[in-house]
Order: sequence, then structure tokens, then C-alpha cells
Amino acid sequence: MTTSATTESRRVQPDSGGGRRRAQRPRRRWGRIVLLSLLVLLLAAGGTGYWLYSDLNGNIDGVDLDKALGEDRPEKLPTSGQNLLVLGSDSRGGANASLGTGKVSGARSDTALVVHIPEGRDQAVAVSIPRDTLVTRPECAKSDGSTLPAAERVMFNSVYSTAGPACVVKTVEKMSGVRMDHYMEIDFAGFKGLVDAIGGVTVTVDEPIKDTSSGLDLSAGTHKLDGTDSLAFVRTRHGIGDGSDLGRIGLQQQFMIALLSEVKRQDLFGSPTKTYKIADTLTSALTTDAELASLTSLAKFARSMNGVDPATMETIMLPVAYDKVDPNRVVAAQPQAEQLWKAIRSDAEIPESAKKSPATGG
Repeated sequence: MTTSATTESRRVQPDSGGGRRRAQRPRRRWGRIVLLSLLVLLLAAGGTGYWLYSDLNGNIDGVDLDKALGEDRPEKLPTSGQNLLVLGSDSRGGANASLGTGKVSGARSDTALVVHIPEGRDQAVAVSIPRDTLVTRPECAKSDGSTLPAAERVMFNSVYSTAGPACVVKTVEKMSGVRMDHYMEIDFAGFKGLVDAIGGVTVTVDEPIKDTSSGLDLSAGTHKLDGTDSLAFVRTRHGIGDGSDLGRIGLQQQFMIALLSEVKRQDLFGSPTKTYKIADTLTSALTTDAELASLTSLAKFARSMNGVDPATMETIMLPVAYDKVDPNRVVAAQPQAEQLWKAIRSDAEIPESAKKSPATGG
């Protein structure tokens, strides 16, 4: 049976010229999972007893960004708008041991979004940063107290495993000039658990996907994925497009709209047990900045976004071009990337020209 994800999803299409496949520019999708997470947490905080609240509250990890980053940061927005950096990672070691992350040691961040919530809180935009983007990493303080020197042309994905979340925030602020007011990280074990908690997610693919690295093997058509297969679906890169991160971003966009559709279809208000199970799964997988590291703070932040309609949220990819030295990597495309960041810095509408990505033909 096909869910609403079948008709709503935008899929990755092959390039008729036989060259690199183009990932359609994703819009209005990834950021919805942020609102979903906050909504579930809000329901849990408001509808359960104190012992449940304490149990969920103790699940959340916090990162003191102010202490780690110091004063040398971009200015806050000139309005009441806010910016949130969202990462998907496999950071909680033991819980992720069986997630098929390969033989690479350490934690990784496979998904990164800058979610901009403008003044008025009536519409939001989320910018996906491809993990293969080459960036300048600023000097960062590591968790053990040592200092990591600045470096040029490092892969964005490596920053997390090398120096941790605070350095990712600092790197994003350096490359964009945009101050991150908040930070939220959801690890892959929690992602898998969320899918299993809601009973699976249905997706439709136009072409077979076979990726020996992730273990994903799907025929063309409609499939209901459990948590393990869902994780493989959003992480696969070798089975789609040219094997770069750009094709995977397209699959991630498709999956997240399907996930949101499934959660919205279920009656969580009528099932406190399921609501708690999902909230427990999410909080166990959640790391935030110190200011948001409690259910009370998360609920307050969620209430501040009550006016944001997920149907109007736009998700775009950071404009990138293939690197001239290493075609397996991408770099921020100019002037589009700077136009994008400038609009966010001023809490202004993002021009269409800032959404065009040479690497995808957009």
C-alpha cells in the first residue's frame, strides 16, 4: 500500500545525458523533522507526570557552546529571528555499534542543516550542507582541552569526528557569517528507533537501489521500511547517482516527508503510550546546546514556533560546484552561497538566484 509519501515525494532522477546524475534541488522537507521532534517533546512535557518528565529530561545531553566558542562569533540577527544548526550523527557509541557505519572509527555527522526561523515565526527555511563540501576549519578547542589548528580544504564531515560539535558550529559560523543561536543533534540509533516506534515508513523509488556498503537492496516500486532499512536508505550514496553526497541528499528529502506524513497519520494524542515511547526514543538520541537541554526549554522553544507552518517551510541545498582539483568533492558556489548567507544574516527573503547550485544543474 502506498502512503501520501508516494505522491508528495520528489525523487532523484537520472541524467539523460549519461553523465553525473542530478539530484533535484530539495525543498521544504528536512526541516520538518525538527518541528516534529519539538512537537513530540512538547506533548510529552505537557501530558505526563513528573516522574515521566524527569525520566525524559535526563535523556538529553547538552553542549555549552558559549563556553566552547567564546566571544569571537558573528553578531546575532538584527531581528527576533533565530538560527538553529541541526546534525544527524552516529555519536552515541554503543547504541550505534550495529548501524552499519563501516569500519571507520569515531563518530561522524552525515547530515547538517542550518534552519533559519525569521522574525514573526510564520515561515522557515532550512539549508542542507553537503558532507563532501570542502571548507576552512577555524582553530577549535577540542573536548580534551587541546587546541586544533585552523586548516583549509577539509571535508565538512570530518570536522565533527576531529573536534566535536562545538567546532562544527564554529566552522558553520565561519563559512556563513551567520550566528547559530541553538544546536540540535539527533543520532542515528535514535532515528532507527523512531521509525520502529511508529511502525515503519513507506517510500517509493523509481529505480532499483543496491548498495553493498549500506546493505540496502530495493527494487523499483513501493516499500515499507523498518528502522534498519530506513537508516540504510538515508545513508546510501553508492547506490544512487554518481556516488556523491548530492544524490543522497535527494533521498533524505524524500524519506523525511514520508516520515512526517506517517507520524501525522497516526493518532498520537489518542495513544499516550506511543507518544511516550517516541518521546523517550527522541530524547535518548538528542544533544542540544546547554540553553535547550531540558524539556522545559525545548517546550518553550517549540511554543515560540507555533506560527511556523511546516507546509510553507522551504529546504534548499547550499549552492555548490564540483571542486576543480578533486571532482569527488564540492565547494560553495559563488556568488550564490554568499547571497544565501547574506539574506539569512539580515533576516531577509532569500532570492531565487541564491538557490541555484551548479553541481546539480539547479
